[in-house]
Formats: sequence, structure tokens, C-alpha cells
Amino acid sequence: MDMNQYLEIFIEESQEHLQSLNQSLLGLETNPKDMKILNEIFRVAHTIKGMAGTMGYSKMTNLTHQMENVLDDLRNGKIDVSTFMIDVLFECLDFLENSVNHIAGNGTEGNASADEIITKLNNILKGKATQEVAVTELKAPVIDQGIMKFNQYDNGVVAKAIEQGFNVFKVKILLDSGCMLKAARAFIVFQTVERYGEIIKAVPKVEDIEDENFENEFSIAIISLENEAVIRKELESISEITQVVFEKIEIADVDLSETNLENVTEAESFDPSQNEEKEATEDSHNKKSKTGKTVRVDIDRLDNLMNLVSELIIIKTRLEGVGTDNTNQDMGEAVEYLERITTNLHDAVMKVRMVPIERVFNRFPRMVRDLSKELNKDIDLIMSGEETELDRTVIDEIGDPLIHLIRNSIDHGIEDMGERVKRGKSSTGNLYLRAYQDGNSVVIEVEDDGNGIDLSKVRKKAVEKGIINKLEADSLDEKSSVELLFKPGFSTADKVSDISGRGVGLDVVKTKIESLNGIVEVETVSGKGSKFIIRLPLTLAIIQALMVTIGNEKYAIPLNVIRDITTIDAETIRNIHGQEVVLNRNNVLPIIRLNRVLDVEGSMTEEQKEMTIVVVKKGEKHAGFIVDNLIGQQEIVIKTLGKYLSGIRYIAGATILGDGQVALIIDTNSLI
Repeated sequence: MDMNQYLEIFIEESQEHLQSLNQSLLGLETNPKDMKILNEIFRVAHTIKGMAGTMGYSKMTNLTHQMENVLDDLRNGKIDVSTFMIDVLFECLDFLENSVNHIAGNGTEGNASADEIITKLNNILKGKATQEVAVTELKAPVIDQGIMKFNQYDNGVVAKAIEQGFNVFKVKILLDSGCMLKAARAFIVFQTVERYGEIIKAVPKVEDIEDENFENEFSIAIISLENEAVIRKELESISEITQVVFEKIEIADVDLSETNLENVTEAESFDPSQNEEKEATEDSHNKKSKTGKTVRVDIDRLDNLMNLVSELIIIKTRLEGVGTDNTNQDMGEAVEYLERITTNLHDAVMKVRMVPIERVFNRFPRMVRDLSKELNKDIDLIMSGEETELDRTVIDEIGDPLIHLIRNSIDHGIEDMGERVKRGKSSTGNLYLRAYQDGNSVVIEVEDDGNGIDLSKVRKKAVEKGIINKLEADSLDEKSSVELLFKPGFSTADKVSDISGRGVGLDVVKTKIESLNGIVEVETVSGKGSKFIIRLPLTLAIIQALMVTIGNEKYAIPLNVIRDITTIDAETIRNIHGQEVVLNRNNVLPIIRLNRVLDVEGSMTEEQKEMTIVVVKKGEKHAGFIVDNLIGQQEIVIKTLGKYLSGIRYIAGATILGDGQVALIIDTNSLI
């Protein structure tokens, strides 16, 4: 039976079960006596075992089977929940997640072994549930890094070589357990072998061997005219090599079912790095073919879509009849009816694209747990608004920025337990993750009750890094000081942490959020904590926009960033330090001449005495865009400019108008 047809279903359902397992393990850690949670964990492990067994994934099957044994003893009261046990179960979860991701990438579980985790589970069953015992028994390497499998490309190369009279060997090299310079020994092996032939594959990969990212053994595949005895003698003469195992490959061992030897030339280069590039290309191709972006949709929403499409067919028939009757009143009514249906259809499609933000939030309790243990801090994560819905495209991109912010808050925002007690706070730090809808936007807040941002330290670091000078630093207000955190490479950390530093990665956060047409704001109170506020559009597909003309070209400005529209007298514009400004509502409003920024010819803004200003906002900042004329409000479908035109400054995309013309959408965030 061909199981590939079920692969996508297996991947999606496994990911759902693993998310459920993650939440249940967190619950079990908090409530170790809760049988309902324990039964849920057992059910998930049993389900994954059955699914993996059906698909033929033996590593996942064996691991989940051993998990069942431990969980069954827990349910029967033979053993008790311990911290070590929870850690091992989380290791099981990580292994299963990595396996599913690898399957999604290329259809296989990968080379990673579950033997170490299974040994720990066995120790728990035997009553050796301590970290020391488990680690002591696992000193020897448990991952056989000599296992080597040839892909389709490798098979073609090997078959062609054998056909031309070459010998092909798989060689496993075992180094002495006390070898101090493993990478150096591997380099000598490579140099020695290349005197007699070509290396076409290495396991682990060459980069991992160079970085000493392997145990005491590695394997290589060799194509050579020399026989085994000559090469073996050279390799065994290298110091600190304890064993050399040769396996000769014959033509009968090569899978030629999908290999075209005509495509493998005699001059084929057998460089391992090139071979790995081929593997990467194949993996990429397989990933595209086996996984797709999917959304689970409520059946009621699909029924609503079906009804609206039915009404579209009815109105199409009605419009055809109007054409023959030629009655203006009927035409007007039909167009009005059509407009109502298309509006409802748009709303329905948007709801289908919407996904609860819960799918992003669910990954953070585990992350907070692990970081809290690593930093020896007691932290409560309080989440709210998980049911808030966002467009699928936004959901896919928002995870990484939130990870940056949460890691910053845990590492450098929330103080150590002793420091919190000294300041009269609870020893447990609180981290709040909230989401809620605000008009046509969704707001996500990451707040901690920690130390807050030391703005004097921020200004001092900015001066040290040459971002601003001392005079500028002394004149900065609170908001301007906070904005320094988002400068590329800026950090207030005194030493580099492998977790984060307050400010590290915040420029990445800002760039990513603004690429989604969102904004980031920061509120901080010294000694009380900080709050990062992310404001995102509900959808990136269809938006309301104000259409304007600049010269002979039409542009769209997203409606959700417009504060108001006004007119000003050109004579009231003043130039302050090279920036044109005007007084608006008793505030200084920077002026941006779009015709100059976008390099549009034929604009009237240089000659007009009375100018039309579109006032746009970015958080609490405002700016006035000078345009030639206003066309009006319009619903537009956003189209990307494609990879060749990506990254153009000040342009967020394009839209096709009703008359077929293309109008560019202005990226207001990059202009303010």
C-alpha cells in the first residue's frame, strides 16, 4: 500500500497531538496527582504510536511504546511523578517533534537515535529515576553515526563508478575515546584517503566533523582504483584510530530503480560538499511536495461560503435578464444586490483565513518553563485572549518576534528571586501575554513586572557605541531613549548571554512587525516592569485604503493609519533643521512631500498655494503626506511585487484597480 497519500494527514494530526502532549505535560508538572491529565498523556502517546506504526516510522513507535510503559505504571501507582521523569517526558516530546518535522521535510525520521531516551525511561521503570544514574549509564556513545544511506544521486554516482571499474567502499572510522583533537584526526583521514581516490559522502556531514560535532566515530564513502588493503594500511597507521571497518559496495547493492546512469557523467565531481548540496536540494523539493499550508475551517463557515456563492449565481442570472429587458431600475437594484453579496463574501473568506492566536501562544508555556529552570527563576506565565483571531499569513510570521520579547523579559526583565524579595516583591515573577482585537487591528502585549528598562543605561550604551553623542543623549526624552533599543545591534547587556540581552534582537522584532504593516510600542516604569505592545492588521490580503494621485500616478494609503485629512497654506510651512514642518492642532507636524520621496514627475505640489495633507500615524508619531488630489476610499486587494521587486523602499505592495491600472501601496511606517 502506498502510504504517501496519508503523509500530510499524519503530519498535521501528529503536530496537533504533540501540542496537546506539551500542554498536558506542563499540567502534570503542576498537578502530579491529576489522573485526568495522566490519562490524556497516555491517550496521546498511544495514538501517536498507532499512527507512526501504521506509517512505518519505527523510532517513533518504539519510543511511544516505552512511554506507554512508564505512563501505565504511573496510572497504576507503581511509580510516582518526579522532576526527572517530567524532564525525560519532555525529551520524548522534543524527539517526536523533531521526527515529525524531519518527516515533513523529506519523508523520513532522520538519523537521530532515541536509544538514550529509551534507556532513561527504562531506568525510571527499574526505579533508577535519578539524573545521576541515567547519565552515568550513558557515558558510551549511543548514536551510531556510522550508518550511511545512499540517496538517488549517490546511487547514480556509485553505479557509474563501478561500471567504469572503480572500487566503492563504505569505511567506518572509530577514534580512541581519549582523542583530544577529533577534527584534526578526521582531517588527516580525509587527506590520506584523497591520495587514493574521492570521498563522495560523509556521515556526519563534513561541517559537523570539522566542528567536532560527533562522537568517536564517523563514516565515509570512497571511490578508488586502489584495493582495500592499501587504503586500510594507511588509515590504521594514523595515531588514535582504534578501528577501521571496510564494506565494499557491489552493483547488486545499488538501488537503480529510479537512477538514470546517462545523467551521471564521467567527469562528475565527488566532492562531499557538492553531494550535500544535492541532498539539500532534494530535501527542499520533497518538503514542498509533502507539506502545504492548511487551515482547519469550521463547517458553518464553509456552509456560509456555499450559500453566498449560490447567491452569486442567482444574481448572475438576474443580470443576464436585465441585459435583455434594459431597465435601469432593475440594473441598479441588481448591482446593489451584487455589492451586498460580494461584501458578505469578502467577510466570509476573511473568517475562513482567520486562525486563533492560540496556536502561537501554545508554544510559550514550555519555553517559559525551560528558561525559568535554566535561570533558576520562578516565573508565572499568564496568558489571555488566546481565542483572538488573526490572518493565517500573520500568524505564521508573528512567532519569532514574540519569542525574542519573551526571552528578553525572562532573562533581563524579571529579577532573580532574592532581588525581588529585597525590593518587596513576590519571589515569583509574572509574565503577561495578552491578545485582543481593537478595531481593524489585533494588539499583542508582552508585559513583565520586573526591573523595567534603565533609560540612563540605554543612553550611556548608545553614546559608547557611537549611535548618538553625549549632547544628544542628554536631550533625549523617555520615548526617544526607548527607541534606541530598536537600533541594529544595540544591547544594554554587560555580557553576552546565550539566552538574550535586553535589546538584543529588538531591531529584528521591529523589522519583522513593520514588514507585516504593524507597529511596536514600549512602556516602561523603573522598578515596576515593561510592556511591549504590538499592533497588527487583522489581515494582509484585503484592506480599506484611501486612493490619492501624485502627478499622473495613483497610490493607495491604508485607511487604518490615517488620522485625518486637512488642507494647509503653503506659506505656513517652515524648515527646522532640514525638516519641513507645519503647526497642526497646536502641535508641530512633520511634512513629507511624496512626489519627492517617490520621485514622481508632473506633481502640482510645488506650485499649489493650498495643499492637501493626509495625516498618518505610527504609534504616537504623526506626519503629513502632501498629495495632489484625493480619489476616495476603496477596498483593495494587496498583491506582492514579486521577488525581483521585493525590498523597494516606501512601497508595501500593489493593487489592481477596477479599470485594470496598477496602483502602488505606500508603506507609511518606513516614511515616518
